[in-house]
Amino acid sequence: MALALTEEQQILQSTAREFIAANAPVTHLRGLRDGKDATGFSRDLWAEMAKLGWAGLIEDEANGGSALGFGELAVLFEECGRKLAPSPFLASVVLAGGCVRAGAPAELRNPILSGVARGETLLALALDEGATFAPYAVTAKAEKSGDGWVLTGEKTFVLDGHVADRLVVVARTSGSSGDRDGLTLFLVDAPAKGLTITRTTMVDNRNAATVKLDGVAAEVVLGTVDQGADVLDPVLDRATAVFCAEMLGLMTEAFEHTIEYLKTREQFGVKIGTFQGLKHRAAAMFAELELSRSVVRETVSAIDDDGPDVPTLVCVAKARCSDAVSLIAREMLQMHGGIGMTDEADIGFYLKRARVQELTFGDASYHRDRFATLQGY
Repeated sequence: MALALTEEQQILQSTAREFIAANAPVTHLRGLRDGKDATGFSRDLWAEMAKLGWAGLIEDEANGGSALGFGELAVLFEECGRKLAPSPFLASVVLAGGCVRAGAPAELRNPILSGVARGETLLALALDEGATFAPYAVTAKAEKSGDGWVLTGEKTFVLDGHVADRLVVVARTSGSSGDRDGLTLFLVDAPAKGLTITRTTMVDNRNAATVKLDGVAAEVVLGTVDQGADVLDPVLDRATAVFCAEMLGLMTEAFEHTIEYLKTREQFGVKIGTFQGLKHRAAAMFAELELSRSVVRETVSAIDDDGPDVPTLVCVAKARCSDAVSLIAREMLQMHGGIGMTDEADIGFYLKRARVQELTFGDASYHRDRFATLQGY
């Protein structure tokens, strides 16, 4: 396990940090929000990111990618997390792209993933049906019709679903809600008849959509009928791991911003950072941040090494990051006092994003319970 970045990863980090600082600072997200942008991210900026090779970082070279690993991908997600940079990275490359990568037939997989790597094709995963993360709680149905299937049901919180060219839809072909068996993944074109996609606005300004399926015809199955969880579970683990890296970026930026404030803000004629009580709280933030960094790095290393303990490490990483991001975001707000409550300050954007990150892909309680289950308790 390597906890330090390699020389190549350090170069990637430096390049990404410089690019995002110049092109997607928090003011970029603020502008999209204030202007009620219909897309929710800049397509031109995403095209630039694709030209830098970000969209094809983990894709095979035959499909126009770089065939690098999740260690490198985590570096990019961490840098995006520092500035809350909006993009379809998670939805298109990792979530739905991961399902296509793992389950699509070769003649279909290669053209789709080539388009994703070029930043020209956008994908989204339609999985959730409720307010909390429960990947097997699926009631949307798929019924056989001739050589294909017909899908009915409703999906919520479909990340970047409103701009996707194609959707990976998780539907039930047998069993009941909550069963791991009986799930099947289908590839559906966004303009398909019977498909209604409505954009929803999340509190942290991340893009999502509600997807209604009213007799939508689907012919392409990703993976095996009734065994879609075999494709879905590893994809969700890998998406959760890089999402933790994004959380790490937010925590790092929030911590550094707060420390800088403690060093400059004066009260009673002295810097407030000299107050013992604030020193202790800052030390606690640093400890939580570094513990999170260690476990995230260990998790993405295990993914690249195809280790057997990836699911348990993902649980540890998400539980740790969910607790830490909540603490650090709250401390950031409180130590900045009244200015932290104003919309003019960027602190509110970080707090809202932290609240959403805490729950996305399952909160700390969910992952502690899953860890115990995986350990046989």
